[in-house]
Amino acid sequence: MRLDDDIHNFYEKLVLEEIEKRKLNERYSDDVMADFCCTVLNQLPPRYIRYDVDMAFYLTQTDRLDMQQRVEVAINFAIDQIAKKKELHE
Repeated sequence: MRLDDDIHNFYEKLVLEEIEKRKLNERYSDDVMADFCCTVLNQLPPRYIRYDVDMAFYLTQTDRLDMQQRVEVAINFAIDQIAKKKELHE
């Protein structure tokens, strides 16, 4: 078993989906996006799984909506942090 191949944090998928939805990866460099993702994921509780289909099966609609809302709040916070950091460097 390889830990980095066999399990992952389900929130990573949700965060990447929201980043693509908002086209944030087109607004920021890869370097900024790496820090951005760390900021977002550090605000979210880990939900480790082996297969995404397991999460889809066991999550209620309410849980899924709660997770999505947490991701949106965390991303909004990270966007604010980037803006503040940019203001300091101008």
